[in-house]
Amino acid sequence: MKFERIEHPLGSQRVDGRGALAVAVSAGRSRVADLYQRGAAKIRLPVAPEGPLEAVLINTAGGMTGGDRLEWAIDVGEGASAVVTTQACEKAYRSTTGTARIRTVATVAAGGRLAWLPQETILYDNSDLARTLDVDLAVDASALVVESVIFGRRAMGETLRSASFRDRWRIRSGGRLIHAEALAFRGDVAGQLDHAAVASGARAIASVLLVAKDVEAHLEAVRAIVDEEGGASYWDLGSERGGAPHGKLLARLVAKDGYDLRRRLVPLLALLNEGAALPRVWST
Repeated sequence: MKFERIEHPLGSQRVDGRGALAVAVSAGRSRVADLYQRGAAKIRLPVAPEGPLEAVLINTAGGMTGGDRLEWAIDVGEGASAVVTTQACEKAYRSTTGTARIRTVATVAAGGRLAWLPQETILYDNSDLARTLDVDLAVDASALVVESVIFGRRAMGETLRSASFRDRWRIRSGGRLIHAEALAFRGDVAGQLDHAAVASGARAIASVLLVAKDVEAHLEAVRAIVDEEGGASYWDLGSERGGAPHGKLLARLVAKDGYDLRRRLVPLLALLNEGAALPRVWST
């Protein structure tokens, strides 16, 4: 597992953290094969008596601001399973010196499974954050991916009068691009969210993607959870290695605030995460 080293011209002290985790099957269990931590990027591994390996990513800087860099690499080996989350909501604070960047790269080998379940990202006024997610799956690997954003905390009276946020996903299966999306807000974010065609005044959103076998069976249950404040769709990706067809299920949620978002997001993730409970940090 290698990092592509990127040089950052940091004029003053900035977050420049990198963390990497490799998971492999050993003695019938998914276990740590390799672990790397540098700077503000830390990885903790709660003890679980059974099931997938659980990893908690921590940004010890407590948030991101202009010029900060945070990079994560996750490698799930053949037949292994991992659930990766964050210790808390990532926070994008006011920026005066450029863009904060978060980059995540994940690979999942044959028969492996990754649940990428970070907690919400909270954007503050005048923040500037760019985030990328690249997931490379073997043809019979599976992944559950979620990213959610809170555009100012309504309960705290926060309004994004001006901010910049970019989010880019690229998901591949067997080297084939099966999902790509890009989301961008700039300037008067609150005004943009108020448009009916954007979010009709919502201040929290989430995208949930499941790539696995037989995912179409979850579609009606997902739509019931999402209800009218969002939507869900399914695509058949074709059969691989003579097995059941792989599919892609994508759900979008919008909510008035973070509390209302979690009210539907938690049961949705529990449904799609093979019935497993969310990591404990989600409720602490």
